[in-house]
Amino acid sequence: MAPARTETDLSFLLDHTSHVLRTRMAAALAEIGLTSRMHCVLVHALEEERTQIQLAELGDMDKTTMVVTVDALEKAGYAERRPSSTDRRARIIAVTAEGAEVARRSQEIVDGVHRAALGSIPEQERDVLVRALNRLAAGHLATPVEGGRRARERAK
Repeated sequence: MAPARTETDLSFLLDHTSHVLRTRMAAALAEIGLTSRMHCVLVHALEEERTQIQLAELGDMDKTTMVVTVDALEKAGYAERRPSSTDRRARIIAVTAEGAEVARRSQEIVDGVHRAALGSIPEQERDVLVRALNRLAAGHLATPVEGGRRARERAK
């Protein structure tokens, strides 16, 4: 006999809605030839001069994923690796004029996907949801627990 659930399955609700939102975002951005990661790099690189490592941290990407993403942006003509203007040892990701235009369009798409998701709930509940999620993200769920294993990883 299964144990009785005493709390709402928050893990399922957050995982499911996050998964569906990511798939909708991916489909919408694919229409202009971008991935969510490419969008993330372009937008953050436009904000200020940032290195590849800084952009990877902002986008929660590992080094390999970041390199592949920047390679794709360079191939498309949207970004290029350049020496930093403040530290000649460092290289930054600079967005081209064409990349800036694509970033503008992709931000409109991202905003539209978010607007549609929030638009599916009553207006007075939207602010409550967003405030509650911000509190979780900045508070109790701000930092992952170190040493936790992913479900797919095998014990050694």
